[in-house]
Amino acid sequence: MKNNNKIAIVSASLGVGGAERFAGLLSYMLHDLGYEVHHIIVLDHVNFDYKGTLVNLGQLFANEKGIFRAVKKGKYIAKYLAENNIQMIIDNRARPTIIRELFTKWIYGNRKVYYFFHSSNLEMYLTKSVFWAKYIFGNATKLVCVSNEIEERLKNNYQFTNAKTIYNPIVFPEKIAPKPAAIPEKYVLFFGRLEEEIKNFSLLLSAFKQANVYENGIKLLIIGDGSSKDFILAKIKVLGLENYVQVLPFQKDILPYIQHAKCTILTSHYEGFPMSIIESLAAGTPVISVDCETGPKEIIQNNFNGLLVLNHDDIALSEAIKSIIENEKLYQICKNNAQKSVEHLSLTTIAQQWKQLLSEND
Repeated sequence: MKNNNKIAIVSASLGVGGAERFAGLLSYMLHDLGYEVHHIIVLDHVNFDYKGTLVNLGQLFANEKGIFRAVKKGKYIAKYLAENNIQMIIDNRARPTIIRELFTKWIYGNRKVYYFFHSSNLEMYLTKSVFWAKYIFGNATKLVCVSNEIEERLKNNYQFTNAKTIYNPIVFPEKIAPKPAAIPEKYVLFFGRLEEEIKNFSLLLSAFKQANVYENGIKLLIIGDGSSKDFILAKIKVLGLENYVQVLPFQKDILPYIQHAKCTILTSHYEGFPMSIIESLAAGTPVISVDCETGPKEIIQNNFNGLLVLNHDDIALSEAIKSIIENEKLYQICKNNAQKSVEHLSLTTIAQQWKQLLSEND
C-alpha cells in the first residue's frame, strides 16, 4: 500500500442497528485483509463484536455539554488521526448538517475518505442543496452504497461520479442453535430498531391481525430497542393482540431467534440494504418483506426465497403471512433456497470487493 495499513471506521456507535452491525463485520474483513483497524464511535453504545482499537468519544466526553462537546470531539479525532498516522477513513455515520460536515471535512483533511450510504433516505447523509453536497462529498475517494438503487440516485440526483455499490456482508451460521427459552412455540419474527417512522409497526401489527394465523398457534415476536416501544405496546393493546404478540429487548445473539422462526418480516417505509433480510436468509429462514425503497427487491426473489409485497398494503401483507404459514409447499421452496440465494454476500466475497476498492489509487 502506498500509505500504510491503518484505517479508521467512524460510526455513531457499535450498538443496535444494521449500520452499526455492519461496522463490526467490516472490521473483521479489514483485519483479515491485513489492516490495522481503529473504531471511532460518537456515542457510548457498544453491543456488537469488532476487531481493532476502540475510541469511544461518548465515554471520553461524557461530562461535556452542548456545542463545545462536539468541537472537543472533533479536535480529538483530528489529533488521534494525526498521532496514529491514519490515512484512510470509512465514515459510517448519518451526515445531515452542512456546518458539522464542513468541520468534518477539515478534520479529515487530505486523507482517503470513503463515505457510506446505508439508507435510501439520502437526506440522512446529504443536504438537499446539490452545490453543498458536491462541495463536501464530491472529492471523496468513494461514496460507497449498499444498493444499486442508492448508487443510481446519487448519480442521477446529485451528479456524483464517485459512487460505487458494495453490498453488506453476512456470516453463515455453522449449526442450529438451541431454541431460546420463554418465547412462543411457533412464531414469525421482526427484529431491529423499534422506530415507527422507519419500520412501520402499524402496518406489521395490522397485517398480522388480519392474517389471523394466531388462531393456528402462530405468534408474532418483536425484538429490539428504540423510541417507539411504548407506541408498539399501546398498538398491540388497541388491536387486542396482547396474547399473540411478544416484545423482547435487543438481543446481542439474535441468530437462535431467527433460526427457530417460521419467517421474518420487514415492513419499513424505507431501507438501504436490510441486514435483517440477509441475516435471515443466511440462517435458512424465509423472509416476507414490503417492496420499500431500497434493497429488498435486490435480495428477495418472490416465491423463491421469500415473498415481496406491495408496500403500505396491509391486505397484501396479511395474505403473504397466511401463505407462508398455510402453504407448506411454498414455505419449503423458500426455505430450501434461502441460504444459497445469498451466497454471493459471504464475508470472503465482500472482503475481496473491499480489498479491490481500498487498493485503487494506491
